[in-house]
Amino acid sequence: MTGLVGFGAFGRLIAAHLRAHCRIRVYDPALPRGTDIPMAGVEAGSLAQAASCPIVILAVPVTALEETVRAIRPYLVRHALVVDVGSVKVVPARIMCQELPDHVRIVATHPLFGPQSARDGIAGHRIAVCPLRGTRAGRLVAFLRRTLGLRVILTTPDAHDRDAATAQGLTHLLARVLVGMEPLPARITTRSFEHLRAAAGMVRHDAPEVYHAIAHLNPYSSAVRDRFFAIARQVEDECAAAGPAP
Repeated sequence: MTGLVGFGAFGRLIAAHLRAHCRIRVYDPALPRGTDIPMAGVEAGSLAQAASCPIVILAVPVTALEETVRAIRPYLVRHALVVDVGSVKVVPARIMCQELPDHVRIVATHPLFGPQSARDGIAGHRIAVCPLRGTRAGRLVAFLRRTLGLRVILTTPDAHDRDAATAQGLTHLLARVLVGMEPLPARITTRSFEHLRAAAGMVRHDAPEVYHAIAHLNPYSSAVRDRFFAIARQVEDECAAAGPAP
């Protein structure tokens, strides 16, 4: 039995792909008591019921993680494995290591995909895995690779956030610019432009909490943003110096 705390878009994606391998007990405060979840192998339960499972997955916004960790703490069984799926890792790692009891194992993860990019399946997608306490995550990594077909990247929270600040931060910045410039051309386009538009489409419907975590809770995001805008101003100056088109 796996406990799943949080049943938003990503929580539902987790349940859809894990339910063939284990029973899942879901808790989300937005689910009314007695809700019948239309997924075989997935049932709604109380916070205590979800948090007392041998594996507990926290699929909540990073901004709600500390409150959630404190809420589940009294119900966690000895040697339980607690896993988060947040878009940043330094902040969640600190929260979980400080707030969770010493008798539980902790692994921080970041699935590098979402409901949009994984709409045709998750096999072949990447997931960052950061073992934090009590485990080397060998069995988890084997399950992710062999059973779910994911490409596992073993890393640390700091190394993750350094790379993600650029990889995710720039993607969301460019997506916000492209969305702001709509309507975009649809007939006379290039392959490169279509790739840009597709990339923007993958993240444009991300929950506001996801963008907030990427842009403001990653300790390296502000430096990447500053560099991006500095280079953009340099490009603007070069265009101005070239003069108007004839």
